[in-house]
Amino acid sequence: MKTGVRNAILLLAAGLLGWGIWYRTRPAPMSGWQGYAEADYLKIGPTQAGQLTKLDVRRGDQVKPGSLLFEQDATFDQATLQQADGQLHAAEAQLHNLSSKSRAQQIAQAQSSLAGTIAVLNLAEANFNRNQRLFLTHAIGRQALDQSQSDMLVATAQNKASAAALAQLEEPLGRAGEISAQNFTVQAARAAVAAAQWHLAQRVVKADVAARVVDIEALPGETVGAGAPVVTLLPPGNIFVRFFVPETDLSSLHVGQKLGFSCDKCPAHLTGTLSFINSQAEYTPPVIYSESSKAKLVFMVEARPLPEQALLLHPGEPVMVTRLAPDSKAPSK
Repeated sequence: MKTGVRNAILLLAAGLLGWGIWYRTRPAPMSGWQGYAEADYLKIGPTQAGQLTKLDVRRGDQVKPGSLLFEQDATFDQATLQQADGQLHAAEAQLHNLSSKSRAQQIAQAQSSLAGTIAVLNLAEANFNRNQRLFLTHAIGRQALDQSQSDMLVATAQNKASAAALAQLEEPLGRAGEISAQNFTVQAARAAVAAAQWHLAQRVVKADVAARVVDIEALPGETVGAGAPVVTLLPPGNIFVRFFVPETDLSSLHVGQKLGFSCDKCPAHLTGTLSFINSQAEYTPPVIYSESSKAKLVFMVEARPLPEQALLLHPGEPVMVTRLAPDSKAPSK
């Protein structure tokens, strides 16, 4: 055998041996998609500027809905509420005065006076009627008839005057326009009290959801602006997994699909639900950069772990995501 042919055979054999060794020791192909845990943090701050007087939580605390987080100085708001409350009482008292009737004693006197004029009127009418009949029989003269008629007219006028006086005493002291205007004043005062109560209540800030305190951004004694964060919270429902899939895998995914999660030192059988698929492609982000995927276009996908498993994932932690069959569990690591 010629030397050249022998060398070629030896080189071919060495190449085949090397390929066999590489094939047996090559990394296993990726069985899922690489991603990382992420979170939407809640930055809790006051609705109005003020000095922080109390901080009731520390980093790492677990808070429940209604748990006190922090308080601000409320001296000015308390004074404002007292002022508004006093103005409301004054407005209500003025409305009551305008809407009330005269004193009961005055009304009783007017009622007695009206009863007296009614009695006089009844007597005058009876005398006039009797005198009319007597005049027709010539028992009395024209002068007596005219006098009885005059007495009846005077009694009628006195009765009407007494009735009007009683009606006036029974009416509210203020005119209708004054009472209407005072009603609006009372409504405005009540609104001012409600606003002052709201401002005072805002000085005490409590948690709206169950969450973990992940950061403290202000301390008692500091003056905090409206909306400036004091406490950062992380509710379990705000933890999610963000991963990236190539276009060839996109058709096999849909919102609501069950997925499995695995990571270093994570418990087995972590599962979740696909919640979002980005409609625009992007290059593989640096956080999962690798030589094999550096030039590939991928789509960002997000999935939410089960609520009871969410706190087992830590934001920033690398996570491997796998597709699950219906009613299956996440594969063990």
